[in-house]
Amino acid sequence: ITTRVETSMKQNTTIKLDLECETFRPSLSDKSDLLQMDQIEKLAKNLPPRTVGYPWTLIYSTAKHGMSLKTLYRSMTGIDTPMLLVIKDSDGQIFGALASEPFKVSDCFYGTGETFLFTFYPEFKIFKWTGDNMFFIKGDMDSLAFGGGGGEIGLWLDGDLYHGRSHSCKTFDNCILSKREDFYVQDIEIWAFE
Repeated sequence: ITTRVETSMKQNTTIKLDLECETFRPSLSDKSDLLQMDQIEKLAKNLPPRTVGYPWTLIYSTAKHGMSLKTLYRSMTGIDTPMLLVIKDSDGQIFGALASEPFKVSDCFYGTGETFLFTFYPEFKIFKWTGDNMFFIKGDMDSLAFGGGGGEIGLWLDGDLYHGRSHSCKTFDNCILSKREDFYVQDIEIWAFE
């Protein structure tokens, strides 16, 4: 026999769980070719508060725009939101970075402590800023890099967006994000929040 109070508590718990799932299920301008809905929800739970409630807008995709860092930089023109970089490598692994601001060519590192690295290999992990240094993002015409310190870069992509490298770095105290330190890019998506 179930009392009214027990029934009410079960219903409230179910409603609360449904609301929690909905809270972290953003609307996307396009379907992601790289992320499954459960991965999107895991990432959404870790995004900076200023992105919550905004739809995810696909700004750049290698499938649509080709493999070019110059095109990637051009796609950032006029945008002023954090950027979610999602990489799928030739081993089928998904990983990337949340950048606190759009990617650009720069003489020095830029960004804020909102920036983080993530991987879904072998399980979902977020690597937030350790506070050890401020080597968040560095872009030039030949590469895009995230994190640094001790002579290592957390995530690096070449100018053709074909080769990449991931190594532990002091900025994020991350592990290698893919199966291997050196990897080949299969696809990239970049999402803005606007």
